[in-house]
Amino acid sequence: MPLEVLNPATGEKLESFEEISPEKVRAAIETADAAFQSWRRVPFEQRAIPMRKAAAVLRARAEDLAQMAAVEMGKPVVQGRSEVEKCAWVCEYYAERAESFLEDEPVASDAARSFVAYEPLGVVLAVMPWNFPFWQVFRFAAPALMAGNAGVLKHASNVPGCGQAIEEIFLEAGFPKGLFKNLMIGSSKVEAAIQHPLVRAVTLTGSTPAGRAVASSAGRALKKTVLELGGSDPYLVLEDADLEKAAAACSASRLINGGQSCVAAKRFIVVEPVKERFEKLLVRNMGASVMGSPLEEETTLGPQARVDLRNELHDQVVRSLAQGARLLLGGTLPEGPGAFYPATVVTDVKKGMSLYAEETFGPVAAVIGVTGTEEAIEVANDSVFGLGAAVFTADPGKGEEIAARRLEAGCCFVNSYVKSDPRLPFGGIKESGYGRELSSFGIREFVNIKTVYIAA
Repeated sequence: MPLEVLNPATGEKLESFEEISPEKVRAAIETADAAFQSWRRVPFEQRAIPMRKAAAVLRARAEDLAQMAAVEMGKPVVQGRSEVEKCAWVCEYYAERAESFLEDEPVASDAARSFVAYEPLGVVLAVMPWNFPFWQVFRFAAPALMAGNAGVLKHASNVPGCGQAIEEIFLEAGFPKGLFKNLMIGSSKVEAAIQHPLVRAVTLTGSTPAGRAVASSAGRALKKTVLELGGSDPYLVLEDADLEKAAAACSASRLINGGQSCVAAKRFIVVEPVKERFEKLLVRNMGASVMGSPLEEETTLGPQARVDLRNELHDQVVRSLAQGARLLLGGTLPEGPGAFYPATVVTDVKKGMSLYAEETFGPVAAVIGVTGTEEAIEVANDSVFGLGAAVFTADPGKGEEIAARRLEAGCCFVNSYVKSDPRLPFGGIKESGYGRELSSFGIREFVNIKTVYIAA
């Protein structure tokens, strides 16, 4: 079955790719394992050479890669360039730090000598989404390869060119042939890949239903998984917050990548005394976005990745308005081709509405009024998700206490929007998944944490 690529800005069919056969999938996994057997014995300083080269290749190809993401999934080119630079950063980060993260750790015991060693597992299968077609892959691949593993990638079917480009980048950087392989397959072929005996672990970034399916399959085969899933991130705006700065951060988080981010701001929980003023600022900032072709430099809001996803988003807005929410900005389907959806602000969102409970994957801000800080925290935690959260307040100590001890999420920020950073662990709890990417925690997800005990 061909994988068709449609330009989300025009609806035009760009190209199609044929899925590779099950035999070629098995061969790619076996080739990756053969490359792993040698790669695992390569010293860290030698692994770091092609990883640093990968960063250089990314920067050299940044314009082409940004253009590719723009036509395949609609990301504005300005944001695409930033994404590529972040990929280069994570390559350099692990090239420099992998050895120290995975060096043997002595442990006092009744042995003459005992320590913890970190050994690579083998072939890691990555099932990755379209929304950050380069970053999502590199934030798994850089630590996995530096740890001594091999990688095979099942990328989203609407960004096959991006997936193939990543394989080419690793080859151009000098990694062994076959160590990292892009599998041109659809979702129906993932189960067989997971069950291959040489696949030792699986990582997925995507929706909660996709996470359940992959975890179930991997569980039957007793294979390690890391899942980074959906989110309905709450942003708490307290009465003492700097509303100008809060609204700017909230708007930026809601609009980045067209709102198509698991960790983007979704629910704006605002105490009533400042709600009206915050809404006006949020409408002003969201309304200043420039919707248009992702290939244009001035565009800040490109199309949604697919028309069906755009329509699902609009349905969430329509259902909430029918339940009593109020529309302050946007909320109408544009005429003409493409998967465009305007920056939208909906207020008076309440429990039971779709915008209160569901993940909104697009530029829709849901404002929820609360009486005070305690209710804000209660509403924030009233979610099946737990990926990111933020709190805005003039009291850093109070913000820290809420972020560190009161909010149920894997990434909690104070007076800033939530973002991933190679230096900090990234991941969620509840239906937002488990495991961590990035930092020292991310590179240790796909290693054998081995006890070594030497008797006297």
